[in-house]
Amino acid sequence: MQRVTSRIYTETKIRGCNPSYVTTSDGVVVIDTPQLPTRAVAMRRSAEQHGSIRYVVNTEHHVDHIFGNYYFKGAGEVVHHQGVYDRFMKVYPELDPFEYAKEAIPTDDPDGAAIFPERDLYYSDPNSGSIVFTGDLTLRVGDRTFELLHTPGHTPGQVAVYVPEERTVFTGDTIFSDCQTWLMTSNLTEWYGALDRLRPLDVDFVVPGHGPVTTPRSFHQQRAVLLEWEFAVASAVSLGWSREETVERISFADRFPVDIGQGHMMKYIQTLNASSLYDKLVAS
Repeated sequence: MQRVTSRIYTETKIRGCNPSYVTTSDGVVVIDTPQLPTRAVAMRRSAEQHGSIRYVVNTEHHVDHIFGNYYFKGAGEVVHHQGVYDRFMKVYPELDPFEYAKEAIPTDDPDGAAIFPERDLYYSDPNSGSIVFTGDLTLRVGDRTFELLHTPGHTPGQVAVYVPEERTVFTGDTIFSDCQTWLMTSNLTEWYGALDRLRPLDVDFVVPGHGPVTTPRSFHQQRAVLLEWEFAVASAVSLGWSREETVERISFADRFPVDIGQGHMMKYIQTLNASSLYDKLVAS
């Protein structure tokens, strides 16, 4: 794992989100868990070398941030915003999270097949939140503070974790660093608000949901990406393009690669982003 500061470790080079942990004088706080089973087991082992795991915080409900919770059973309390708890591993029309996690095993974690659970076994105890909150929450663990800030936009329950002593914020998918942004069912108005809330934080390091660790300039860069998408699709609507024309003609595939292990989903992302934005703008 990459050592960001003397207390912070993250992994940015595997399929899935950037799972991380922070060491304190009284144990460890995990922020998001690996989607891939063997990586989840390895990360738990690595974290526990620094002390007992006190909390596991998930920044959102998307499967790449939460599936590894299954392999952290008994390792501290799981902390969820209500919006994460309500949607944890729920099947939606656009995605079955369990099948999405399973699909990655042959290509990205073949050794994980031996410890990948059957569906019924998994859902009997996926290790969801034992501490559930609304608004914001502050955790004090040993000599470190963890400010869990509700930053909806990418998802309704989106949370950023600010550790002021480390001058670091973990943004989850509010920031996609040097890789394609997934709009999915996002609310762009709230997303802009989330960026406005995070921008004044006194930080040196921004640990994004995907892509390399970055700096506060990423707040402006992410806003620019969202604005480009919104302007392009709004212009298409104003010109009278149909949904099909909009999906066919608008693409930002040349801007950034897809995050690790998902290059085959480039067209899917462009289609999903354009179509979801089109539907929202036409309905408004």
